[in-house]
Amino acid sequence: MQSKNDKAIERYRFILIVMLVGALYILGRTIYTMLPPESDYWKEVGRNSKTATIPANRGNILSCDRQVLSGTVPKYALYMDFAVSDPDSVSKEKTIAFRDSAFRVDLDSIAEGLARIFPDRDEKWFRERLLQGKKRGKYSWRIYPKLATYVQYRACKELPFLRESMYRSGFHADEMLLRLKPYGGLASRTIGELYNDTSSRPKCGLELSFDSILSGRPGSKHYITMRNRKVPVVDSPAENGHDLLTTIDINIQDFADRTLRSKLKEELINGEIGVAVVMEVKTGDVKAIVNLTRGQDGEYYEMKNNAVSDLWEPGSTFKTASIMVALEDGKIDLNKSVDCAPGIVNMHGRKMKDHNWHRGGYGVLKVEDILGQSSNIGVSKIIDEAYGSNPAAFVDGLHREGVGIPLDLPFVGKGEPRVPNPRDKERYWSKPDLPWMSIGYVTMLPPISTLTFYNAIANGGKMVKPRFVKAELKDGMVVREFPTEVIKERICKPSTLRDIQYCLEHVVSGGLGRKAGNGGKYFKVSGKTGTAQFSENGSYAGRKYMVSFCGYFPSDDPKYSCIVCIKKHGLPASGGGQCGPVFSEISQYIMSRDSMRNAVAAADTNSVFVPEVTRGSRERAEAIVEGMGLTDKQLNTEEADSLPLNQVSDVLGMGVKDAVYTLQKRGLRVRISGCGQIVKQDMAPGSPATKGKTITLTAAPKK
Repeated sequence: MQSKNDKAIERYRFILIVMLVGALYILGRTIYTMLPPESDYWKEVGRNSKTATIPANRGNILSCDRQVLSGTVPKYALYMDFAVSDPDSVSKEKTIAFRDSAFRVDLDSIAEGLARIFPDRDEKWFRERLLQGKKRGKYSWRIYPKLATYVQYRACKELPFLRESMYRSGFHADEMLLRLKPYGGLASRTIGELYNDTSSRPKCGLELSFDSILSGRPGSKHYITMRNRKVPVVDSPAENGHDLLTTIDINIQDFADRTLRSKLKEELINGEIGVAVVMEVKTGDVKAIVNLTRGQDGEYYEMKNNAVSDLWEPGSTFKTASIMVALEDGKIDLNKSVDCAPGIVNMHGRKMKDHNWHRGGYGVLKVEDILGQSSNIGVSKIIDEAYGSNPAAFVDGLHREGVGIPLDLPFVGKGEPRVPNPRDKERYWSKPDLPWMSIGYVTMLPPISTLTFYNAIANGGKMVKPRFVKAELKDGMVVREFPTEVIKERICKPSTLRDIQYCLEHVVSGGLGRKAGNGGKYFKVSGKTGTAQFSENGSYAGRKYMVSFCGYFPSDDPKYSCIVCIKKHGLPASGGGQCGPVFSEISQYIMSRDSMRNAVAAADTNSVFVPEVTRGSRERAEAIVEGMGLTDKQLNTEEADSLPLNQVSDVLGMGVKDAVYTLQKRGLRVRISGCGQIVKQDMAPGSPATKGKTITLTAAPKK
């Protein structure tokens, strides 16, 4: 018998032999690698090593409720390798044999699956495409001409044969990162663009201004060629860009866009350019910014950020600033009267007219009616009498109010206000400049500067900078905030502000701005109309006009300010009559949306708030009430879907969302005018519901 020591020695001897064999094998492989032909192969690998940049995923631009306005989406170009390259002849033959056999067996299944994933091509097309690549024996044969989504690519990887590894099947994809806007052209010029689909180089808008945040930091990698294939080796990973949380409310943006677009298309408008901007009074947050330019096909597109970059003579919206200067300096009060007859006067050798000059003018007007009727003569007489001997004092007053202050907005190509000063030696100042300046000529402002001034009036005299971006996000978490910036704590004395606010409310309630309001039915609106003949190349010939309305709502406790501008050709031209209705629709939409009462906040220990339920879906109404903890309350709602699906429902009194849902279930196309509850439908309830037919609904806020 062997002793324990003898057994232990045998075990150690066996282990030593195994280790020696392993060492000899490694040494042999090393020597083999150092000698031709293997050494020649690895030298070629080293020579073919290439470095490349790993692009970082660009951050998303988000709306105020974190919906993606502009985002990076991966797309895939799909390929098949029908040729095999492998220095190992045995391995190459095995791969070729597997591909030939599996491809022949699974061809029909592959073609059928691809046709199901990409329905724009049929099974026959894919079968012929694959056979064509097989016949030619091509590397990287494109099997689908368009780019596939990630979901489509993964679906392809589930198909027979294609589910195998890239080296066995030859199926592979090249990933491309594309910048897409889910909401199309909405706020397109403000959001910005990249130069082309595959480039990360920004062209304009927030994409350009915040590129350092969005772009991230690229990484690096190098490729080595092994067995005739390029294999990537990562040297440093990419750091993805951060997201931007903007102030844009996509619902307000969409409504403002549709409303302005519809107005521009009206025959009497003949609009060339339309601008609409909605701003939150306290914060300066821009909730919507619409810039529409008519293309050669007659449709309207976002071609330029006109609200920020275009310098236009503001016209009569500037009269508010002029009157404010005179009130602030004590030159006038609201009891000041001006004789505006006969509607046309000589002002330093030039004729100053009111729009009703051919009817003899307005006669004697007080200050509130001078603004209410937008009298050129009334404003210019006040300013010329008060500052004619010292026009620089008037310009100083404008600057004191914040008119003409550069806003330093985050956009390349932004327009800088131009408010001429008599002290400027580079510009000749003539006597007529002051009166014409007072009514909105001579001075050049971008529309957003005019809105910023009116927003300050609504904000108790505090002027805040328009804000487009609220925060920088990483993985959904805020890493940096962009707070509201105050430009001027006070633009005028409280007494002056009260007088101006009174006058602006009067413009809508009793002046030319009536169409911007709602007749006082729902809430009060304040603002000022504007109509100016548009100069091009220093000439006012051609009868082009810039009409506008700028104001805020509700007058008693302002929440939002808004400006609507239309550049048009020919008469009629009326800021109140043409821009006012757009302002009115936007304001009513926002207020009806914001008037949704928070039942939880309204509840107290002494009373229970029971919401009034209008016509609509009983199921949805009961779910809402149950969520409010009012399950014992009885609802008296009329179910909207009581009629058969082949008949038109009675949707009067329903909300827009319920009405659209109810009618679309019957195959009808729905066109909506206004917002709030349905008050009119042009197809009688119970009439046949013909699929594809259009029904027009008229909605209005609940009284």
